[in-house]
Amino acid sequence: MTVWDDVVGQDRITAELAAAARDADAYVTAAHALRAEAATAAAEPAAGPDGQPEKAGAPGAAGVPGARRATSKMTHAWLFTGPPGSGRSTAARAFAAALQCVSPDRALGGAPGCGFCDGCHTALIGTHADVEVVRTDLLSIGVKETRELVRRAQLSPSGGKWQVIVLEDADRLTEGSGNVLLKAIEEPAPRTVWLLCAPSVEDVLPTIRSRCRHLILRTPPVEAVADVLVRRDGIEPERAAAAARATQGHIGRARRLATDERARARRAAVLKLPLRIDDTGGCLKAAQELVDAATEDAKQVAEEVDVKETEELRAALGASAGPGGRLPRGTAGVMKDLEKRQKTRATRTQRDSLDLALTDLTAFYRDVLAIQFGSSVALANTESRDALVRIARSSTAERTLRRIEAVSACRRALDRNVAPLLAVEAMTMALRAG
Repeated sequence: MTVWDDVVGQDRITAELAAAARDADAYVTAAHALRAEAATAAAEPAAGPDGQPEKAGAPGAAGVPGARRATSKMTHAWLFTGPPGSGRSTAARAFAAALQCVSPDRALGGAPGCGFCDGCHTALIGTHADVEVVRTDLLSIGVKETRELVRRAQLSPSGGKWQVIVLEDADRLTEGSGNVLLKAIEEPAPRTVWLLCAPSVEDVLPTIRSRCRHLILRTPPVEAVADVLVRRDGIEPERAAAAARATQGHIGRARRLATDERARARRAAVLKLPLRIDDTGGCLKAAQELVDAATEDAKQVAEEVDVKETEELRAALGASAGPGGRLPRGTAGVMKDLEKRQKTRATRTQRDSLDLALTDLTAFYRDVLAIQFGSSVALANTESRDALVRIARSSTAERTLRRIEAVSACRRALDRNVAPLLAVEAMTMALRAG
C-alpha cells in the first residue's frame, strides 16, 4: 500500500506528484553527497601545485547541479484545486508523505511514498515533526495565524528532508493574511514546500496562484469511491455503492453516509422536503426544520469539542480544581477569546450542515431533470425513485431548472451571511412556485 492509494480516481495527478517526489528525493540525496564530499575534502586537504593544501569549495546554495534544477519536476509551492470531495487535501498529504519517505528501497530504484516507513507513516497520521497540516473550523484564517506559519516555514527541517506546510483551507485566507503568505512564497526557504488547497483557482489571490504549480483534481468516479470504502473502511459493498452513488463521488460525505446512521436519517428527511411544500405553511415549516437540524448539528459538535477545549485551557491556565473553579487573575481575556472562536466555529458548522442539505436537494432535482429528459444517466437517489417520478410528472423541465437555481441562490445567500432561516424560507417558497 503506497501513499497514493487513498488518492481516488486521480491517476494523472498522482503520476505528476510521484515524479516530483522522485526529483525531490534526488535533490536531497545529491545535496547530502556534496556535503559529505566537502566534509571529506576539508578533513583531508589535497596538496596544491605549490605544495600548500587546497581550500575546499563549499557546495552551491542549491546543493545540486543547475542542469538538474532546470529539468526538475519539483517546485516549492503547489496549489491543489477541485470540487468538494475530489480529495484535494488527501492528495496534498500523500505528497507530503512521499517527500518525507525514508524507505531503503529508494536506493534500489524504488519510488518515494512507500506508505510503510517511518517518514510516510508519521506524515500520514499527522505526527511528523516537519509536516504541518493547517485546517480550520473558523470562517477565515487571519494574519496572526498566517504569520506563525511563515515563521515556521523559515526553519530548516528538524529531522525530515523537507519542511512541508499543508494549508487545507487556502480559500479562507483573508486579503491581509494572503499578502503575508505571498512574501513567504516569493522568497521560500531552501527546503520548504507549501501545499495549498482550495475549491477553485479563483478562491486564491492572483499573486499567490501565479507563484504555485497548479493541479486540478476531478470528481472521482462513483465506482472508485465505492471500492475505497470497501477496501479501506471495511464497509459492505452494497452500502458502499449506495453511499458513493448518493454523494456523486464525494469521498468524505460517502464515508460519513455509509458509517453514520444520523447522517442517513438527516439525508432522508431532506429528500422528503420537495413533497412537503404544497402550501405556504408547509414551506415555512420545512425551512424551520431544516435550519433546526443544522443548528442541532452545530450543538452536537460543540458538546463534543467545546467542553474539552475549555477544560484543557482552564487546566493550562492553572484554574482552581473542580467545576467552575476560579481562574488566575489576568486570564479572563484568554477565556473570552476561546469562547469567541467556539461561537465562530458553531456558525461555520451550521453553515456547512445547511450546505450539505442543499447539495442533497440539488442532487434530487438533478435526478428529476434526468427523468424529465429521459436521460440514461444513473440516478443518485434511487431509494427515492417514486418521489422523483411523481415530481417529474407534475412539473416541467423549465420549472425543475428554476428550482435548482433557487437552491443555488440560497447557497449564495448563506455565503453572504444572510440569516439562515430567511434564506431557506425564500428558497422553499421559490421551490413551491417553481
